[in-house]
Amino acid sequence: MAEFASKYETLLLRRERSRLHVTLNRPQVKNALNPTLIGELRAVFQNLRERSDIKAVILRGAGGTFCAGADLKNMEQSFADKPRPGEKDPIALNNREYGTFLEMVNTTPQVVVAAVEGYAIAGGFGLLCVSDVAICTEDAGFAMSETAIGIVPAQIAPFVAARIGVPQTRHLALTAARFKGPEAYRLGIVHHLAKDNAALDARLEDVLKQIDRCAPFANAATKAVVMKVGTEPLSSVLDFAADKFAEARRSPEAAEGLRAFAEKRPPKWTSE
Repeated sequence: MAEFASKYETLLLRRERSRLHVTLNRPQVKNALNPTLIGELRAVFQNLRERSDIKAVILRGAGGTFCAGADLKNMEQSFADKPRPGEKDPIALNNREYGTFLEMVNTTPQVVVAAVEGYAIAGGFGLLCVSDVAICTEDAGFAMSETAIGIVPAQIAPFVAARIGVPQTRHLALTAARFKGPEAYRLGIVHHLAKDNAALDARLEDVLKQIDRCAPFANAATKAVVMKVGTEPLSSVLDFAADKFAEARRSPEAAEGLRAFAEKRPPKWTSE
């Protein structure tokens, strides 16, 4: 089974039993997204698709900020590349790559937990919106800020809309509104609100302990079922769900889970 690289230029990785802590590590620019950071994140999540030994992925930012969005210096560089006749604009190609990456995070089999301090802006806001569970501090700041500088939240908007609905996304995107943790919690962008950084760490550990109780394949299969809702006819979703139920029920996980329930003990996966 493939291992993660021992060293990254823009990431810090820490393995803790069945948890993988992934920290964006460009604090000098508020963890702004550049091609290197996105490429390294893509490599990590590509590897994760084959890692049944990891149940939870925790996304954070170094230096007290989750992610301040795209590195505008890189955006200026891509603008210098002019489209050739008959070919797609390189700006569009570059932009679409971020959407492909968000799709990868959105559908990864593991539970993705985002712990947000400081800011989650623009592309960083989109990354937050493809997490399964999100926690933030009360003073954390959020915005879909793209329209305020004359660009479009093209790749993040569909994921934001999937999280909080089209009407709320229209409001946030078309006003570039800036808001804090309590509003993010009210809108459903985050699931848990913490008073400060210490409370965020404590709530994160509580959430991870809850995930520890769940079986890895059962979680992955459940996530796959939920992700189909609204994208396929209901009958197709239910057929897919029935197949996943049968696959899970015949797995060693279900045998262990049912045995543990009968014996009134925790399943083996809770201590892995």
